[in-house]
Amino acid sequence: MKVRDVMALMDAWAPPALAYSWDKAGLATGEPGARVGGVLACLTVTRAAFAAAKRARANVILSHHPLIWEPITTLRSDDPRAALCLEIAAAGTACYSAHTSLDVAMDGVNHVLADRLGLRETQPLFPVPQAEQWKLATFVPETHLAAVRDAVCAAGAGGMGRYTHCTFSAPGTGTFKPLAGAKPFSGEKFKVNEEPERRFETIFPKHRLSDVLAALRAAHPYEAIAYDLVKLENGDSSISLGLRGALAKPMALHAFAEFVRKRLDVAHVRAAGDPQRNVRTIAVMGGAGGSSAAEVPADVDVFVTGDVKYHEAVDAAERGLSIIDAGHHGTEKWIVPAIAGYLKAKAPKLRVSQYVESDPFTAITGKR
Repeated sequence: MKVRDVMALMDAWAPPALAYSWDKAGLATGEPGARVGGVLACLTVTRAAFAAAKRARANVILSHHPLIWEPITTLRSDDPRAALCLEIAAAGTACYSAHTSLDVAMDGVNHVLADRLGLRETQPLFPVPQAEQWKLATFVPETHLAAVRDAVCAAGAGGMGRYTHCTFSAPGTGTFKPLAGAKPFSGEKFKVNEEPERRFETIFPKHRLSDVLAALRAAHPYEAIAYDLVKLENGDSSISLGLRGALAKPMALHAFAEFVRKRLDVAHVRAAGDPQRNVRTIAVMGGAGGSSAAEVPADVDVFVTGDVKYHEAVDAAERGLSIIDAGHHGTEKWIVPAIAGYLKAKAPKLRVSQYVESDPFTAITGKR
C-alpha cells in the first residue's frame, strides 16, 4: 500500500469535506506515493508517539489531533514542536490526521463515546453545515436504470444512516425531437418521439456533488441528460457535532459520574449539579465541548464532555443542566482503538499498531 491508500481509507470514513474550515487536518509530513511499512494510530503526535511508531516499524502515523496546529514560524531545533516535526520529516514518516471530520462523521469520536457509555436511541446533538444534502432527479430508460443507480450510489449518493442505495423510481413517458447533428440513443430524427422512461431520484451530501454528476454522465446513455438538483432543508442525520441518547435506566448523578469514570477509564471526572438528581437523557461531545454547553437542549439531563470552564459550569447549573467533565483526553482516547480496528478491517494485510498517550493531567488527592 501507498500512503495515499491509507489516506483514502480514512477519507472514506471521515471525508475531508466534513472538516471545519479552520481545521489543520490532513497530511502534515511525508509523501503520498511512499510505500507503507506499518501504521500507528494515536490521539496526538507526541515525541512518545513517534518513539512508539519507530518501535513498531511504522512509517505512517495516523492521528486524531493534527501534528501542526499553530503555525511554525521557524525550524529551530531548540523549539520542541519544530524539533519534533523536523525529526519526523527526516525519518520519512508520514503524519496524517482526521480531526473535525472524525468528530462529526458516522461512527466517529462521538459515536464511540456514546457507545462506551451505553447510550440508546442516539440522535444528533448539534446540526452542522457539513450535513447539507441535495436531491438528484433524472430520467432514465428502463434498460439503464440499474446502471445509473449503481453508478451514482458508488459515487456517494443514496446513503441514509446505515443504509445505502436508497433511491426511488417511477414510470413515465419522455418526449424528444432530434435535430440535425444529434445522435439519439433511440427514436427517429426530425420527429417527436415518445419513449418509456423512469424518473429516478436519490439524495447525496453536498460535498459529493461533482462525483455524483460525473457518475451520472458516465452511466447515462443519453447524449443530453435532463436532471434536477434540489437543496434539501433536512440534513444528513448521520453527521452531527455531538450526540444525545438515553441510559437504559435512570441513576443518580453521582452514580453516573462514577460510571463515566470507570467506562472511560480515567483517574477522575468533575461533576457539576445536584449529586442526588436522577438523570437519564445524556448528551456527549468528545474533546473541548464546554463552550457548547449553553446550546444543549433543555430536556437533556447531563452533558458529558471535556475542557469545561468555571463559568460554563455555573451557567449550565443555572438552567438545570448537569455537566460531567471527563477531560479532553478521556472523552477522545477511545477513537484510537476504533481507528486501528477500522484499518485492520479494511486492509487485513496492513500492519497496524496503536499508542494512547497518558493524560497530561494527573489527579492529585489528599486529606485537607
